[in-house]
Amino acid sequence: MNVSKSGYRVFSANSTAACTELARKITERLGVELGKSVVYQEANRETRVDVKESVRGQDIFIIQTIPRDVNTAIMELLVMAYALKTSCAKNIIGVIPYFPYSKQCKMRKRGSIVCKLLASMLAKAGLTHIITMDLHQKEIQGFFSFPVDNLRASPFLLQYIQEEIPDYRNAIIVAKSPSAAKRAQSYAERLRLGLAVMHGEAQCSESDMADGRHSPPSVRNSTGHPGLELPWKQQAPFPGIELPIMMAKEKPPITVVGDVGGRIAIIVDDIIDDVEDFVATAEILKERGAYKIYIMATHGLLSADAPRLIEESAIDEVVVTNTVPHEVQKLQCPKIKTVDVSMILAEAIRRIHNGESMAYLFRNITVDD
Repeated sequence: MNVSKSGYRVFSANSTAACTELARKITERLGVELGKSVVYQEANRETRVDVKESVRGQDIFIIQTIPRDVNTAIMELLVMAYALKTSCAKNIIGVIPYFPYSKQCKMRKRGSIVCKLLASMLAKAGLTHIITMDLHQKEIQGFFSFPVDNLRASPFLLQYIQEEIPDYRNAIIVAKSPSAAKRAQSYAERLRLGLAVMHGEAQCSESDMADGRHSPPSVRNSTGHPGLELPWKQQAPFPGIELPIMMAKEKPPITVVGDVGGRIAIIVDDIIDDVEDFVATAEILKERGAYKIYIMATHGLLSADAPRLIEESAIDEVVVTNTVPHEVQKLQCPKIKTVDVSMILAEAIRRIHNGESMAYLFRNITVDD
């Protein structure tokens, strides 16, 4: 394809080799050359972008993978989008396979919904569309004032299970928490396999987290409902009215709902970052009789000591896609395997530029993926 007549350009918003690898694969599949630009940090750590070719009146796709320095990557994307906007690009589409700060999409304590802030910043910088993959919460799409295509990696991971896991028919899909049960059920139904759910894991749910906005009043009162002794009682808004008692929840002992004995356990999730929970889940599954344990996740952030912990654990293999660069982690842990998703990203770019329907990319995709 002649780049000058294609009507669109594909740029990489990151200058590191690990991050430009995905951009290179996408442009090879599209049959175009990667746009000429320079992205770098000056001596004072300010981000500078220099676009080396004309983009006037064209559709521009910015591919930005998120390395460990997430804040620098965000600034690179914002500065490049604004540079293209001021260069009169027709449409600026961000291809962000892993959307950063997606876990901070709910209000906690006196914090903020950072994901909503980032969505507003991207719109202000000039982005008109986003292509991403497996958002942590699908409701995040409502934060944006422009279209968001949330692609799915499940077809690639399902294909890996069928082709690369011997005797996968003897496997069982495992959700490491009740909140992941819907995703696990979707995998189990398409593979015609059983389902197991871990319950009672030692981690705080959002509803259990202490919230300073509901701090007890400084006035203590030992009176309460008959038969109950409370250290304090909230002051009623009106005389003679008492608020209901908030009963504390207790985590039950860790249990496995489902039979994993003599089976291959496949744990599915969207993000694998801190791996302590996955390691603890693998140990319990081993105790219950699972003889092989796999982890399937879309985004392999694998922060801190994750490679070492995986290597020393009962986990046999961790399979992630290349939405996030993790070549260094693979060198530290041979158990980490990579599935390439550049095919679906390239097809999404082609369809958006040509104004074609995206429905083909969501065939046999369930809402719970």
